[in-house]
Amino acid sequence: MDRSFFIRNRNKLYETLEDQSLTILFAGEAAHQSADESYPFYPNRNFYYMTGITEPKVVFVAAKFGGKVSETLFIQRADPWMARWYGETITPNEAQEASGIENIELLDKLDSFIHSQFDGRVYTHLYADLEAKSWEYPAKPANKFAAEAAVTYPYLSIHNLYPVISNLRVVKSPEEIDLLRKAGQITAEGIKNVLANAKPGMKEYELEAYFNFVLKSRGITEFAFPTILASGYNGTVLHYSANTGTAADGSLVLLDLGAQYQYYNGDISYTFPVNGKFTERQKTIYDIVLRCNQEVTKMVKPGVAFEELNDFTIKFFTEELLKIGLIQKPEELRKYYFHHVSHSLGLDTHDVGNYRDINLVPGEVITNEPGLYIPEESIGIRIEDDVLVTENGYEVLTTGLPRTTNEIESYMAERNKNLQ
Repeated sequence: MDRSFFIRNRNKLYETLEDQSLTILFAGEAAHQSADESYPFYPNRNFYYMTGITEPKVVFVAAKFGGKVSETLFIQRADPWMARWYGETITPNEAQEASGIENIELLDKLDSFIHSQFDGRVYTHLYADLEAKSWEYPAKPANKFAAEAAVTYPYLSIHNLYPVISNLRVVKSPEEIDLLRKAGQITAEGIKNVLANAKPGMKEYELEAYFNFVLKSRGITEFAFPTILASGYNGTVLHYSANTGTAADGSLVLLDLGAQYQYYNGDISYTFPVNGKFTERQKTIYDIVLRCNQEVTKMVKPGVAFEELNDFTIKFFTEELLKIGLIQKPEELRKYYFHHVSHSLGLDTHDVGNYRDINLVPGEVITNEPGLYIPEESIGIRIEDDVLVTENGYEVLTTGLPRTTNEIESYMAERNKNLQ
């Protein structure tokens, strides 16, 4: 991503800030796992969205005073000994090039810099990304900083930037859409490789390996989320991700997975018969889900309320399941459909922002994922695409996959040597 993208994002943010304010954002650092091991590091997504920096422990500070904004990025001091063990940390020139921020300082100067700001100016506002999931979650660096600042400088008004930046992220730029499209394309390629190699009796993790191979061979190092590869009854469990079961002959396999391409996520759900042939009952349920997916896609356009998509899905499924006798009254639908048909997609798979309470606007990217889950029949079917809201309608970003039952059966018959 070119640094001009991050510069634009910061300028949009500055328009929302009060004068006489200080803004601080933290990249975060890897959580400790055990002994001398840490979990993999992923930059705070709001921090990345504003800076383009992907390294741990980096801190961004912006001062808005007299209508002018000054920016400073604090990076770790180079440590030649640690570099031999873990690699070089980002240099000042690299930080400037990635972020477009000219003033680069060392992290060990952050405290003195903050104190000098308050000694030399009268700030009345402090902005920080104060995302907090619940009381049980450990406090993040921004939350700790804000708590200490409230004690040290009790006259400050402290503001939460999390919803502000989150809402800026709802509408994607052309650069972001290109990355999401690429993530979707690679995800689809991985699914095709699973179809081409599946056979009854395989372990779920063996099938998963065919997806992983395609992603790794295309330079993808991270997944959008832990892969769901669920066969038979496991496919009726919404977020099953153990992937340790066996795909028995005659069972369906439900995939929910995605490639992460330059921090942007693909998200596709796909269902197919492991032996290459749907039963009549599986076809009936599959066709209902597919038609729902197609009708929801047609609804996507600017001005449509986000919740209308799910309202339609509930109505559609209710009517169809009453027709086939799976339910006897509308309130029974929740047994077989119990999630929302869509969510926003971007830097986070379940992307942030107040998109649920507004009408769709051009530049949004959302998922379309109706599903039906019948535990007593071990049938779980979900069909998901990633959809861009355009000026006049929609564009499906996840194309190129066989989707109808006939297309899936034909593809597996032609491409899968295990079933020939």
